[in-house]
Amino acid sequence: MVQVTSPAFKQNAARAMADAGLQKALGTAKGAFLQRRAVAVANLPEFERLREIGRDIKNHALANLDHYLERYAEAVERAGGKVHWCSSAEDARAAILRICRDAGARTVTKGKSMISEEIGINEHLEAHGIAPVETDLGEYILQLRREHPSHIIAPAFHLNREDWEADFRRMHTDLPADRVFAERRDIMVEARTKLRDRFLAADVGITGANFLIAETGSSVIVTNEGNGDLTQTLPRVHIALASIEKVVPTLEDATSLLRLLARSATGQDFSVYTTFSTGARREGDLDGPEEYHVVLLDNGRSNMLGTEFGEMLRCIRCAACMNHCPVYGSVGGHAYGWVYPGPMGSVLTPALAGIEKTANLPNASTFCGKCESVCPVKIPLPKMMRHWREREFERHLTPPAQRRNLALWRYVAQRPALYRMATRAAVAALGLVGRGRGAVKSLPFAGGWTEGRDLPLPERSGAGGTFMAQYAKQRRQDGRRR
Repeated sequence: MVQVTSPAFKQNAARAMADAGLQKALGTAKGAFLQRRAVAVANLPEFERLREIGRDIKNHALANLDHYLERYAEAVERAGGKVHWCSSAEDARAAILRICRDAGARTVTKGKSMISEEIGINEHLEAHGIAPVETDLGEYILQLRREHPSHIIAPAFHLNREDWEADFRRMHTDLPADRVFAERRDIMVEARTKLRDRFLAADVGITGANFLIAETGSSVIVTNEGNGDLTQTLPRVHIALASIEKVVPTLEDATSLLRLLARSATGQDFSVYTTFSTGARREGDLDGPEEYHVVLLDNGRSNMLGTEFGEMLRCIRCAACMNHCPVYGSVGGHAYGWVYPGPMGSVLTPALAGIEKTANLPNASTFCGKCESVCPVKIPLPKMMRHWREREFERHLTPPAQRRNLALWRYVAQRPALYRMATRAAVAALGLVGRGRGAVKSLPFAGGWTEGRDLPLPERSGAGGTFMAQYAKQRRQDGRRR
């Protein structure tokens, strides 16, 4: 499993903001996602209604998860496949290793899968003498660099073109010294040239799954490069690795969610490849694997059902929340310290890895609400981050000084007369500090705020006075009119 470095989020974020290359990459890539999504949504008048449909489909599936998982498993077996039920990452790694050993595998090709990152399957296979080969372009580049993804749909989001070129020259030693990678296409051609032999040599192919369809026992993947199709059709054995919440009742439900997914993720109507896989190769099929396995992973997700975090399981992994998040846009994905970054990671990671290891993440938000407004299945991400903050406070994970300050605030807030007296004093003091400058430039005990921005003067410094003063004045005027 990928090491959790979420406790060092503040330090990670500081390094990220000081990294000129990362800031360049974030600035370049972020705008394209936002613009394309906006156009795609504008071109679909029923998009908001479709969001409600998607939310309801996922809610229904989660409310009846045991039923639909059983139906899905039965359908897979009828189609000649086998389902492996795995409660933990360790169980999933063991199941995949066992399948690979039974197949005599030496090389395993992989399509992009965040679940495979969650369980650390690459490192596990390598430790047992099996070579995993990432076939998604971004994932392939990261494998050359020995890095983990920083984004759930654009794994190499944090890299610039010159980074790619340097890695290819370092690892592809047969390249001419004067060759220039002027465009993304040049990188793709080079990667495909190297990967062609690996596709043909692979004994096992591992893909993720965007959806699992209970009605048919099918797994669905969406890609733009075609590598997913080659990964699951060329090897003798195909393993679909998916978490339990990916199941949906019917084909119609899956197509409704697919209409949301690509538009929210990349701004496409549909991805270039949308592939449905159902069982092993049958008589008369022109291609396909001889064996079809589904590794179903729980890894803490069933514990989220029926809790204040259960709605997180609606997530369809589009990354719209992180594409629009000002925090993610400033620090990138690696700062979050585990597999899932951005707002969705700030909710999901504490649930899977434990709030004790990830207490900083629910605080990595401005609570602007943009993540919830763009989520295709209407997940209330800010609300759930607040719930995690409550858990953090209850378990005494917040710094002692912060707890003391909150306790003091609560004491004062519960006593209206004392609260009014304290606020009047604070307003007067801030007015004196910022007098003549229009704002407070620096303030003791609030350096984290004033270091990067000015604090506006309290309302009392303006013509209208404070809200309470205006309210009292209005009450007096209303009384005189009567």
